[in-house]
Amino acid sequence: MNKIVALICVISWSGFWAFGYLALSAGVADTGQMVTAALLAAIGFFTGMVAWLKLSRGGLPPLRA
Repeated sequence: MNKIVALICVISWSGFWAFGYLALSAGVADTGQMVTAALLAAIGFFTGMVAWLKLSRGGLPPLRA
């Protein structure tokens, strides 16, 4: 299971960097391309962060009110 989570982590972070670069390098006139790339980069960031937390701590920390 850890190998699958590690693979998801690597793919997510590479997607974050690739789409983040595309979002930053898009022209001012290409707002649709910029927004799409930014959304995909955000998805990659959050997925990569959750996978990294799962790998580093053995799971997500419990939520406390």
